[in-house]
Amino acid sequence: MCHVAIDIGASSGRHIVGQVVDGKMELTEVYRFENGLTRKDGHLCWDIDALAENVIAGLAAAKEAGFEPSTIGIDTWAVDYVLLDENDRRIGDCVGYRDARTDGVKDALELSGILSFGEHYARTGIQYQQFNTVYQLCAQSREARGALDAATTLLMVPDYLNFVLTGKKAQEYTNASTTGLVNAETCDWDDVLIDRLNLPWDIFQPIHMPGELLGRLRPEVAERVGFDAEVVLVASHDTGSAWLAVPARDEQAVYFSSGTWSLVGVENRAPICTPESAMANFTNEGGYERRYRYLKNIMGLWMIQNVRKEFGEITGTAPSWGELVAAAEEARAEGFRAVVDADDPEFLAPASMLGALRDVCSQYGQPVPQTMGEYALCVYDSLADDYARTVELLSALTGVAYTSINIVGGGSNNGYLNQATADACGLPVFAGPTEGTALGNLMVQFIYSNEYASLEEARAAIKKSFEIKEYLPR
Repeated sequence: MCHVAIDIGASSGRHIVGQVVDGKMELTEVYRFENGLTRKDGHLCWDIDALAENVIAGLAAAKEAGFEPSTIGIDTWAVDYVLLDENDRRIGDCVGYRDARTDGVKDALELSGILSFGEHYARTGIQYQQFNTVYQLCAQSREARGALDAATTLLMVPDYLNFVLTGKKAQEYTNASTTGLVNAETCDWDDVLIDRLNLPWDIFQPIHMPGELLGRLRPEVAERVGFDAEVVLVASHDTGSAWLAVPARDEQAVYFSSGTWSLVGVENRAPICTPESAMANFTNEGGYERRYRYLKNIMGLWMIQNVRKEFGEITGTAPSWGELVAAAEEARAEGFRAVVDADDPEFLAPASMLGALRDVCSQYGQPVPQTMGEYALCVYDSLADDYARTVELLSALTGVAYTSINIVGGGSNNGYLNQATADACGLPVFAGPTEGTALGNLMVQFIYSNEYASLEEARAAIKKSFEIKEYLPR
């Protein structure tokens, strides 16, 4: 028996086939494709049709590689959505979270007396980020109310891709929770907020939990890919999947999901919606088995991804990740040191990341980077510094003295950043598995198919299946 995780991030997507062999997990990548935002009609948009086409093409590639999955699960980033009309035709483009249309929306809601952030947070437990779905919907209502009025269905991106495969509409809990419209206690849509914001009630689909069966492939999809399969709702927010794959050694472990974003936090059984938590901008996102991912978003590898891209444009060839780390280590040996706030809005969507780093360093009296190594070192040290502040704040909010850090995702491969994190936090770092998101996606499918009896059993199998590297603070 095998399964396929379709794991789509902001820059790429991949299809990874998973199997359980002698109690251990085995992963095989069978398809990969590019993703990214493009400007269309004044907005930054995802090519949702290309994503849907690649989802199907990747399933066909799995068949060509000799696999015939029994189940399929999809995870993507959060907050972005698709609107459908009464005939299930898409209305407008899928605008991306880095678009500027949400600028000032929160302040406008507060100044008008419609909704204070304090009340909003007390109801949902979701941190303020200007691109949260709730602000996107308010921005769309202000700019193009006709599209909302014409819509009969709102689906988050993975829900829409599931609909393409199955023809079934459902909103999966972990991704729905990031909208800022789901009540933290009931785990269902918050009617007070939806009414207060004058959003159309009928577009919101029933919320379903990860681990539920959505449906089978549409006949035309099954014919094209060469097999039929069940589509299972996994933790469709990629961080929700990544959280599942953390092989924590005890309950005093901090979880890091390290990718385009760095998500730093823990797993709780109840939400923390206090004013202190709101002020610290921690979030209570939905997790598997109605657990709460209590975490904070940090800008993450987005910064170094853009540094790499820009140096590729300058030199004609993008440096490898190993070359960036080596250059950073050389800059460190030469005594360069510049640290900025990785959460500075200047780094969210700059025209040039190199320019933004120069400007912010100059503004705050830091040495201004000039070489590739200095830019990379500035990013890595700034992230490690931000991680340390976040872990300290997390401990203050929860009252727990944390004893270790677990890093999963692509960033777990970065030995320099892992060591810098251990040094800055003063805690041992356990790095791996790398394929955290796809692995968490598959774990829900493994449990659904009774290959593991529980999440605890599946997590125990991770330690047997993958190498976990340890970094001790110096």
